[in-house]
Amino acid sequence: MQKRNALTVGMVTLVTFVAFEAVAVTAAMPTVAQALDGLALYGFAFGGPFATGIVATVAAGTWCDRRGPAVPTLVGVVLFSLGLLLAGLAPDIWTLIAGRLVQGFGGGLITVALYVVVGRAYPAAAHPKVFSAFSAAWVLPAVVGPAVAGLIVEHLGWRWVFLLIAIATLPVAAVIQPHLRPIDGVAETPTNSRVPWAFGVAGGVLLLHWGGQSGHLAAIGAGLVVVAVCGPRLLPAGTFTGGRGLPSVILVRGFAGAAFMQADVFIPLLLTRERGLTPSLAGLTLTAGALLWSTGSWIQARQGQRFTPATRLRVGLSGIALGVLSAVALVAPAVPVAVVVAGWCVAGFGMGLASPTVAALVLQLSPPGEQGVNSSALSVADSLLTTVVLAVGGSVFAALVTAGPVAYLAAFLIALLPAVAGALLAGRVTAAAPVSPHPAGVPG
Repeated sequence: MQKRNALTVGMVTLVTFVAFEAVAVTAAMPTVAQALDGLALYGFAFGGPFATGIVATVAAGTWCDRRGPAVPTLVGVVLFSLGLLLAGLAPDIWTLIAGRLVQGFGGGLITVALYVVVGRAYPAAAHPKVFSAFSAAWVLPAVVGPAVAGLIVEHLGWRWVFLLIAIATLPVAAVIQPHLRPIDGVAETPTNSRVPWAFGVAGGVLLLHWGGQSGHLAAIGAGLVVVAVCGPRLLPAGTFTGGRGLPSVILVRGFAGAAFMQADVFIPLLLTRERGLTPSLAGLTLTAGALLWSTGSWIQARQGQRFTPATRLRVGLSGIALGVLSAVALVAPAVPVAVVVAGWCVAGFGMGLASPTVAALVLQLSPPGEQGVNSSALSVADSLLTTVVLAVGGSVFAALVTAGPVAYLAAFLIALLPAVAGALLAGRVTAAAPVSPHPAGVPG
């Protein structure tokens, strides 16, 4: 029990640093885009890491199942930190995006590895509490992250938002490694033949981002075709048709993440460029959302079991939709900023209900030898749908950026679609038996 407590503390600390990166970088990115003349590539700076994260999560699932999570965690932390260093030292927007791509790959490894640690090192009854602790690890970054990021940007420069996190993250891996080494892999796990499809998806998504934000229609078409061909090969059969059970669980998580992230990255930009707020003040909206995310997670762990998973997910996705609607309203100059702060509290609470519920359902519906692969599929769906929505939203925003508020309105309406779709799909997340993670005709 003492060793497990030490492992929990180490993992929560690692999640805290990752959370601080997400909150701080999101708050600082409007300043970064202006400093590097990269407003047209604003969405790419966020969507790119999700694209490379897809490859990492696919590879990490089988890697963890076969060899255990120790090495994937270490490699993930190293790449995560190296990407942040590259971004922090970037002389132009393209170098910064390259650093974000490396960081995204490392983050994908970390996410899957920690899910597998929970599945292998903790009893099933403890899974909801551990996942809630992961969500609660966002509390401190949510409280201090935007303000600290704003102060760093204003007094030290935006580069230190990346560099300080990179320096702080590496020691955490050294602390938790001894606790991860005893967690063995599953020898009979088959070789992962999905990695080439993951590279295809990542390439298609990056092409979609580049084409959309540079005006190349042929590149947009090619990117969509590649994603449409390769994407279904990475997820359980029936995911994109809302198959009952695991496929719908994974699709709902993808919809939730895509809706939340699409709005989350454009709210600070709107507040700083159109409402004149400083980076620290604009980031308070993110603070509110993240705090309520943790609150929703806490309530889910202690009271949520009184309600079915479908109910918790339906309420969660509806909350995200309401939060996005508050961002839509903010486009009108007469609407006070307090409206989006309150709305994003509702959205954060919805994510707090949805995220731990989905994570626990994936482990519940997965046999032990497939927990890594199914956790990988969960992260893949989240990354795939989020980066596609960011690509579409970023492309539309770039095309309309000279039109002022219309560009923001379009970006937020695009975020609303997956939130509504996820709420409608929530009733299909339960199944009588586990579902194989491999599409028909595609071996593991």
